[in-house]
This record gives sequence, structure tokens and C-alpha cells, in this order.
Amino acid sequence: MKITYTKRFSFLPNVQRWVKRFRAHSIQSIIMWSFSAFILLIVIVVAVLLFNKFSRSAEQSVILNAQQIVDQVSYNLEDYVDGMAQLYRAIEENMLADGQWDDEQVTKQLDTIIRSRDDIVSIALFNDQGDLLRNHPAIPVKPSAKVTEQSWFHSAMRVSDHLSFSLPHVQNLYDQTFEWVVTMSKGITVVHDGEPMYVILLVDINFKKIDELSSRISLGKRGYAYIIDEGAGNIVYHPQQQLIYMGLRNESVERALTSSESYIDESDGVKRLNTVKSVVNIGWKIVGVSYLDEIMTTREEVNRYLVRVVAIVLVLAIAVSLILSAMLTRPIRRMGRTMKAVERGDFDVELPLQGPLEVVQLSSRFNLMLNKIRQLMKQIVKEQESKRKYELEALQAQINPHFLYNTLNSVVRMVGMSKKEEVITMITSLSKLFRLSLSKGKTSISVREELEHARHYLTIQQMRYKQKFDFAIEADEAALSCYTLKLVLQPLIENAIVHGIEYMVDQGHIHIGAAVKGELLVMTVTDNGVGMTPETVEGILDAKETPHQPAQFINTAGSGVAVRNVHDRIRLYYGKRYGLEFESEQEAGTTVRIRIPVIHDMDEEERVHD
Repeated sequence: MKITYTKRFSFLPNVQRWVKRFRAHSIQSIIMWSFSAFILLIVIVVAVLLFNKFSRSAEQSVILNAQQIVDQVSYNLEDYVDGMAQLYRAIEENMLADGQWDDEQVTKQLDTIIRSRDDIVSIALFNDQGDLLRNHPAIPVKPSAKVTEQSWFHSAMRVSDHLSFSLPHVQNLYDQTFEWVVTMSKGITVVHDGEPMYVILLVDINFKKIDELSSRISLGKRGYAYIIDEGAGNIVYHPQQQLIYMGLRNESVERALTSSESYIDESDGVKRLNTVKSVVNIGWKIVGVSYLDEIMTTREEVNRYLVRVVAIVLVLAIAVSLILSAMLTRPIRRMGRTMKAVERGDFDVELPLQGPLEVVQLSSRFNLMLNKIRQLMKQIVKEQESKRKYELEALQAQINPHFLYNTLNSVVRMVGMSKKEEVITMITSLSKLFRLSLSKGKTSISVREELEHARHYLTIQQMRYKQKFDFAIEADEAALSCYTLKLVLQPLIENAIVHGIEYMVDQGHIHIGAAVKGELLVMTVTDNGVGMTPETVEGILDAKETPHQPAQFINTAGSGVAVRNVHDRIRLYYGKRYGLEFESEQEAGTTVRIRIPVIHDMDEEERVHD
């Protein structure tokens, strides 16, 4: 007893010693020993609860419900098909009785049948050569309609006395009828004028009725049903039929063709339940598509249960974390606030060297890293800005060989046609265009010079395009003395010609303007061309090509300086407040505005660039 008592008594100092070491230890040890055990307990409890609650019974109930719904649709279609088959026999008896189909009594009977059924579009009778013997309503057959090449004709000729159904199609036998129909056809041998004769009875059914029967199905918010042909696997009906025909949507029908029960399909990455049911006597299959994540009725019950469990676990977690938060979270929150400031772009902050050992070490290393980042960012920004300027200036200085080649070709043609005045005008404009483009290596020129450059460019293009457009240049006197980056108008004018006016039938017009509005110099390029969609306008200044951003706005062929580069040059030299703005309307034209600050002398220009 004495020995036991000594051991138990000696255990208490060990516990106290461990508690002191625990409190004085690093944050890593505190988090590892405290939260790891508690989080592990939470994970085990939640995992056990979830495992016991989720079972296969929910999925089985979903499968049964989907089968019942699809069966109901199948029964409805079967009843409708049986009714149509009986009606078909009635038409056959009335129209082919005694081999006569032209008398007035047959006409009255057919008229009664069609009036009593709004789903019957037309009734027709053909011989085995494809000649029309009788139809109701009496509408002429299109001269271009090739009856013997129709699928329903081949089906009737291939199997006698068998009622066949075609795939849905636009009625193409008669003039001025474009209804969406399913064709029933049957080959019959009748005695006409004392001789046996093989005829084909055709009935066109309005597909709207089948559409209504198939669409009356509720398989959740996104669930739907579609119908396929068992023979070839063609889709007979689909709620998104137009997208199917356009190739914008497809269905995996291979497994549905060989299945007669429900199966799980994950071909598109979404777990779906496909329920298959065959329609008797027609050769169709109904496929019901259910999204398991939304139609499982027990999921709501499970979610409520999980909410209760999580709430209980959360209360326990908060109770434990509140005990440790005073010791652990204060220095960590301070570090978090400082790091968020760095995320927002504030690199002038520093962490105080306070707190546990790891926090002090981490803060010190973070401050050293931040200081190094600041130095590297300054160096990178300076290098990238210089590189960008050189690249844009190189782009600006390029002379488009394609433009020069086309211009010289035009000059050659004019010489051959003895148009001396036009030759002189074009060569003069070309020489002045190149002289202004070079501008003694200067980056900025006056608005007057920029407009003069645009005038010569338009003159050349006007002659090249054989007066397909005219142009006008207007500028306020105050704007002419302002300075701008050179060659900002030419790419915009070229886009207006190539992508706006070239495709017009009527005469095009381009208007160039320049005006001072407060502290802004605004230059505009307006055309009355084909215009652009709002999506295209929004994507013009994106850095890469998108479905709404045509390639011409990324690297305009023939200009050498793309619209994007003009926008980047302006923002690089003057700031992100400035650049290009687009306004366009289809079939009305496009207006591009260049917004830059008002600068009246070269010294002011250099200060802005710096």
C-alpha cells in the first residue's frame, strides 16, 4: 500500500510539469495536441452519423418513382398509338371500301374524321409508283416531292399490311405546309375496277400531340424524358429537339438501346438516373432522365438531420476554442490582418516581433521577405515598363508591307489607265504619310499632324476602294495645338474601313473629330458601317481572343498596330484613366473615342510620360 501511494503521489507533479511544458511550448505543439485530438473526435462522430444515415433505400425509392412516371408516359403513348391504329383502320375501311375512293360519300366520311380529330393533318393514298390517287384536304403535291424516296414509302413497300411510324419531320409533300408531323403508312392490296392494285395509305399526325404526352412528366426541376427509335437509335422526341438537331446537345443512347431497366449514367460528369421503357407496337423507347441530387426526397430529411448534428458539434467546438483563443489567436489575427493588407497591395507594412517563439520567427522572416519583394517589385516594374515602351514603340514604327504593297499595286493600275492626277495624288499622300509616320523619331506629335496623317491615309484608302466611302475631318481650334501619341487614329480608321464599310452595299462615310472637353482631349472615329453586337464591344479591349471578341481587334491585319496596342500605349503613357471607348449598333455604325489629357507643349508631354 505504501508503494502504491508513493507512485500515485509522484504522478501529480509529472502532470503539472507536463501542463507547464504544454503552456510554454510553441504554437505548433499547442495546435497539434489540442485541436488535432478534438478535430479527430469530430470527424469520427460525423463520419459515423453520416454513414448510418445514408443508405440505399433512398436511391431505390427514387428508382421506383421514376419507373412509375415513365411507365405512365409509356401507357399514355401506347393508348394513343392504339387509338390511332383503330382510326387508321376506320380510314382504311371508309376510303378503300369496294376499291372506290373518289365518290362523294368517301369525301364526307374523311371530312368528318379530320374535323373530329385535331391531331390529324392530312390523309393521302398513293399507288406503288408514287402517284397520288386521293388526298384530304385536297392540296397539290409539290413537283419537287420525291414520293418514292420517302422513308414511309419504303417501309410500306417493304412490308405489306404493316403499320409503320416515321421519325418526326416537317411535312414536305404539299405546297405551303410546314407542320411538324409523324407519318403513319401502310401498304394494302385492294381490288380496283376488277383488278388487284397495291396502294399505300398515308396519315400525317400532328407531332404536337406526342409532344404534349411526352412533356407531361415531372422528374424534379431539371429532369425530363426523351424518345428514341429502337431500330436506328434516332431521337424521336426531346424537350430540347432544336439543340439536338443543331449539334449543340447530345444524349448517350447506346446503353438505352440495349437496356430495359434503370441504370446510372455519369457520361457528362453528372450523376443521372436513366429509366427505360419500351412502347409496344411502335418500336420506340422512352428514356426518363432524373438528376439524383435534386429528386431524392429523403435528402431534405438527411440535410435537416445533418444541420442538427453540425450545430451540436459546432457548439462543442466553439466552447473548446474559446478556452484556447486568448492564448493562440491574438498574434495569429495580427499576422492575418497584416497579410491581408499585403494582399490588397500595401507592401509598406511590417509585423511587430511579439508573441510566441514561432510567431516572432515567422514575423521576422515575413518582414525580410516583404522587404525583398518590395525591392524586386520596384526593379520588375521599372524593367517591364521600359520593355513595354520599347515594344510599343517598335510596333508604332513598323510600316505595314501589305498596305504599301496594295498601294503600289493601285498606283501601277492607275499608271496603266493613264490616271496621272490620281497617281500624283496617291504618291504624294503616301510620301507625306510616311514622313508623318517617322516624325523624326518623336513619340508624340500635335493633333494637327495626327489629323493630317489620317487625312493622307484616308485619301489613299479612298482611291484604293474606288470611292466606296467619303470622309470628313473636323477639329476645334483649341484641339489642333494639343499633343498626342502618334499613329493612334490609323488603326481605328483601318478597322472602320475593313470591318465596317467594306461589307456595305451603300456608300460609306467616316468622320474624324477632335475637341477639348474640360481637361480631356477627345478624338473620335465614326463610321456608318455594319456595327457590332454588345458582346463584341465588351470584349474588344480584352487581352486575348474570346467568342465575343473577333481576332481583328487583337491583331488587326494590315495595320501593324492593333486596337489593343493603341489602348495600352495610351494607358501606359497617360495613366489608366485614359484610353479607348467604343459605342456601336448593328447596321448603324461604330464610334471610337480616344480620351487623353490636354497637353499643350512638349515639356508638359515629357512630364506626363515620366
